[in-house]
Amino acid sequence: MSRDSFLYKNKGTLIAIAFVVLLFIPQTGMPIRAFFHKIFSFSPSEISENERETVTDYNWDLITLDSESANLSASKGKVVLINFWATWCPPCVAEMPSLQNLYNEYGDQVDFYFVSAEETAKLNGFMKQNEYDFPVYLQRFSEPLAIKTTSLPTTYVISKSGKIVMKKTGAAEWDSAAVKKTLDRLLQE
Repeated sequence: MSRDSFLYKNKGTLIAIAFVVLLFIPQTGMPIRAFFHKIFSFSPSEISENERETVTDYNWDLITLDSESANLSASKGKVVLINFWATWCPPCVAEMPSLQNLYNEYGDQVDFYFVSAEETAKLNGFMKQNEYDFPVYLQRFSEPLAIKTTSLPTTYVISKSGKIVMKKTGAAEWDSAAVKKTLDRLLQE
């Protein structure tokens, strides 16, 4: 059998093998996985009113990327979006453009908290490389029980009264019309 006929007969298999190999190389795997998460992410939905938990403990110490102290208690009585994320997490990376768009539109009305456990230098590099300017925080202590999570990304939208109106684990389309409608309504309450 000639080499050309082998390649011709097995080109689909060879392409599939090459694709799988690319997934395991960090420089190519992360963007490919993020791309697929982005394609399959949808607008998150609201939690039904009778199933909403309430955040009662807002005392949560955080640190900005500029090493300044912050506390979630400054946002009590405001509409809040909290996103737990990491730079190495493909679904996190996939939803970041939509979160940046939402921050651009609502950053002066909604308190945004993008919380990560990574090193400051790594986070600063990621923010600069992607030209993101949303506020990133590092945890000093564990988050309040109502927003405790072990999955990345997990995002919460909290009303002025402390009700968790949205909770989404996994990538989502945060700049959708449905999310904006929810935020607009919460801001009017």
